[in-house]
Amino acid sequence: MTEWRRQVSTFRRTLGSVLYGMFLHDMARAHLRQRGTLEHLFILITFGDMVGLPILPPYYCMRLLPFVVPEISGWRRRLLRERDLLDAIF
Repeated sequence: MTEWRRQVSTFRRTLGSVLYGMFLHDMARAHLRQRGTLEHLFILITFGDMVGLPILPPYYCMRLLPFVVPEISGWRRRLLRERDLLDAIF
C-alpha cells in the first residue's frame, strides 16, 4: 500500500509540473520580467541623479535610500551595460 501511495504521489507531482510548464511558466517569467522593468524605472526615477538625471527632490530620495541600497549596484550595471537589437526582443 505504501509503494502505491508513493507512486501516486510521484505521478501527481510530475503531472503538476507538466501542467505548470504548459500553462503558467511563460506567464510567470513575463511577470518577473515586468517586475524587473518596473523596479528599474522606480530606481531610475528616485535615484536618477546618480547618473545625471535628477527628477525627484533629494529629500524623498534620502527617505527611500535604506530600502534601495541593496539593489543600487545591480541597477547601475543594468543601466550602463551595452544593448543591441536582440535585447529588446528577448
